Amino acid sequence: MSLVRLLRFKTMLTLPAVNPAQQSKLSFLGPGAAAEIFPHAQLVTLPPNSELLREGQYVKVLPIVISGLVKVISRFDDRDLLLYYIQPNESCVMSFASGLNQEPSKVFAYTEEDSELLLLPTDKLPEWMKQFPTLNELFFQQYNLRYSEMLDTIHHLLFNKLDQRLLSYLREKSELRGENPLKITHKQIAHEIGTVREVVSRVMKRLESEGKVEQEGNTIRIAKW
Repeated sequence: MSLVRLLRFKTMLTLPAVNPAQQSKLSFLGPGAAAEIFPHAQLVTLPPNSELLREGQYVKVLPIVISGLVKVISRFDDRDLLLYYIQPNESCVMSFASGLNQEPSKVFAYTEEDSELLLLPTDKLPEWMKQFPTLNELFFQQYNLRYSEMLDTIHHLLFNKLDQRLLSYLREKSELRGENPLKITHKQIAHEIGTVREVVSRVMKRLESEGKVEQEGNTIRIAKW
């Protein structure tokens, strides 16, 4: 289910409340923060490719990934560029900034696989950040991490050839998802690295001839590096 649709019809839906036994899912923030935050939060499980956030949307809830994987994408002229992944015990700093400043989102976010998310109301964030230093630390760490990752993305775009970018992309996705081979199409790859399917197909043939990948149907096996 799309989270955007779920929130749009929130007056018609009642999500299950988080019970005290589930507070261990926020144990990385400390017991005091978990006890205060959980009564105001909602826990949802979404399938792959669920839209969590879209460009221009005002952010009312901030997701923290409990399990699974979320990808954050920037879109220009119908072309996507993967900015970073959000792993368990992490959140989206772009959502955080938009929610805190009451500004529309500049990015899209989708689940990469089955994912469990904790949704925090953004109107409570200023109060919680003053009350719980661990929450501040989480977002400062996330800012540093995402800033470094986006610098790496810019570096790849400016200085690396497409075959290097494509191979790095496949290796990262394989490692994060714990899958090799990956089940993915050339069209999906093209969307995430900001190019077109024909270019991806041509580069994949070159990588295959070099023994760096093996292709069969919609699966790609990445050679050990």
